[in-house]
Amino acid sequence: LTQYTRLPPPSCDSWPLNATLHMHLSNTPLMSAASKLAGKLRLPCIGAPLFIVSTPDLVIAQCKAGIVGSFPALNARPKDKLDEWLVRIKSELAEHDAAHPDSPAAPFAVNQIVHRSNDRLMHDLEACVKHEVPLVITSLGAREDVNQAIHSYGGLVFHDVINNHFAKKAVQKGADGIIAVAAGAGGHAGTLSPFALVSEIREWFDGPLCLSGSIATGSGVLAAQALGADFAYMGSAFIASAEANAQDAYKQSIVESVAADIVYSSLFTGVHGNYLRPSIMAAGLDPDNLPEGDVTQMDFGSGGNTDAKAWKDIWGCGQGIGAIKEVSTAGEIVERLKGEYAAAVAESRAATGRFVP
Repeated sequence: LTQYTRLPPPSCDSWPLNATLHMHLSNTPLMSAASKLAGKLRLPCIGAPLFIVSTPDLVIAQCKAGIVGSFPALNARPKDKLDEWLVRIKSELAEHDAAHPDSPAAPFAVNQIVHRSNDRLMHDLEACVKHEVPLVITSLGAREDVNQAIHSYGGLVFHDVINNHFAKKAVQKGADGIIAVAAGAGGHAGTLSPFALVSEIREWFDGPLCLSGSIATGSGVLAAQALGADFAYMGSAFIASAEANAQDAYKQSIVESVAADIVYSSLFTGVHGNYLRPSIMAAGLDPDNLPEGDVTQMDFGSGGNTDAKAWKDIWGCGQGIGAIKEVSTAGEIVERLKGEYAAAVAESRAATGRFVP
């Protein structure tokens, strides 16, 4: 099962725990489109967009390895560089597909910050429409006009949320899929257990659902599916990749750190997020006595709050980093995940066989 193509019905013996995408995707046009997205992956995983860290090098490597690669539009600076990035990504993935017809690249995604302070949003959205970006990930706000623009060419919109309330608002405004950001996720993370968050969303939503929060292994990917998600949403593991636009010290800190080294604070951007303790100490701050941030000061204008340098000097990261033992290429990371995923499938089948007739 290292090749993640369209999966058999949940009654099939070849899939444990009924954790199949087929469970959640109906035959509606929208769900058919999402099913096609899944059919292009070799692992049910989306590489999360990492502020500053994700650039075309990482996105292209992730897509070639068979998972969705993504980047925040705000990473392309100045704003006209976004068009260059999209041209490069599309061109290199097309060249890969032509040279490897039996293992085509996975689709890519662009993250749009929909917060009112992002004065680049309309410019960046126009670029996504122009280049027909397959998947757009929206954050910090849900807007019908943004979703409609992406739908105009057949693109999909997944919106990240930290609770069930925001999930409902996102779908009401036209989002196609939900990214449930649970406790332990890197970046602007929530505090809810993934068990609770996925369960509440699945009570009413049977569309594409991604789960984020401390996932850094292939068994974690399968566990996300067992909970009811369709895709794992993974970011921190790829910070420690050769292609990541991160300082060597940042990558090494991830390799050397564990979950207890992650600090949850709102100080740096105004919204609570998870950060590496060593980077906070290096900035001369006490990780255990950080003041609260001011959400009204959150600013993504003209490409982000560069004065604060929150994601450059204070390093964001999730709690799953204990599984990261070395700096590797993105392709090597995905190969490791695929092997772990296949082993977890076999182990789950053996374990559940004792209880499931």
